[in-house]
Amino acid sequence: MCKRILNCFVLLLVLQMTRAQDIHLSQFYETPLLRNPALAGIFTGDVRVQAVYRNQWQSVTYPYRTNTLSAEYKFPVGYANDFLTIGLQTFYDVAGIARLSTAQVMPAVNFHKALNEEKNSYLSAGFMAGYVQRYFNDKNLTFDNQYTGGVYNPSAPSGENFAYLKRGFADFAAGLSFSSSLANAGNYYLGVSLFHLTKPSESFNQKEFVLMRKFQANAGVKASFNDDLQFRGEVNFLKQGPFTEIMLGGLATYHITDMYEEGSNIKSVSVSGGLFLRLNDAAVPVVKLNYNNFEVGLSYDVNISKLTTASRGRGGYEMSLSYKGFLSGYSSTHGLITCPVF
Repeated sequence: MCKRILNCFVLLLVLQMTRAQDIHLSQFYETPLLRNPALAGIFTGDVRVQAVYRNQWQSVTYPYRTNTLSAEYKFPVGYANDFLTIGLQTFYDVAGIARLSTAQVMPAVNFHKALNEEKNSYLSAGFMAGYVQRYFNDKNLTFDNQYTGGVYNPSAPSGENFAYLKRGFADFAAGLSFSSSLANAGNYYLGVSLFHLTKPSESFNQKEFVLMRKFQANAGVKASFNDDLQFRGEVNFLKQGPFTEIMLGGLATYHITDMYEEGSNIKSVSVSGGLFLRLNDAAVPVVKLNYNNFEVGLSYDVNISKLTTASRGRGGYEMSLSYKGFLSGYSSTHGLITCPVF
């Protein structure tokens, strides 16, 4: 009986969560396109590739696993004062005993317009459109109609009628951002975005459930105290229907060394550490290792919400891997200090 109650609770919780809100990641700063398509291209380099893996609730119930992968390419347009970024955001996650899965492929484009003669302030307008598919396996589920006298009969009809086990729909998002420099000591950005512009239906049965529009506000600042020490602060506000999330925090980066090899190649090594808070939910310590163009990050959610008793403070861990670099050729932004950076 306890197992039946737990299975029902888990199923209802997962279905409700996926209907009420999108995926959320603790290393949200590693998934800019999931926050705002107008954040694409706001980095130092021509190309950026980022991947994040999240495993949540492993200690409590059936885990919720999320995988994301994104890529961006930025290049100058016109007289090299303005820039264009094209990108691609994908993710795949699986949740619960029903193996409720979501797959998404979303191409993106972002135009960066210079606002002043110094070309150190940019207004960016981004748009993202693609396809989302959801699926679940009802073979792993049990229902009240399949129990007689407390005994489970797998051959008994469930009494449930799912019109679809798979559901796909088109999805759209748009955003704006402003990025600028801080008196040669750093950079900052501000942005707003709106996802699920058409409120697509995501129902598996005859009832109509729409994916609620999601509003996000984003901000970040990066400042250098000296040649070796740098600070990065990030904040993200999210509102989707009745659900609200505020996450904020920062990372301090210490530059360890530059190692010069033959051919004047530079091997740069730095380490980062910091703390982020998902208000009323979790504290998230983060560590990162930066080697040349590559960054590897690891974080862990320490649950501080009302679920602390059940989770014993344990939440989920995330791993991230990113690459940023310049390309060779006339279209590279290398040496163009005026391009959008962060």
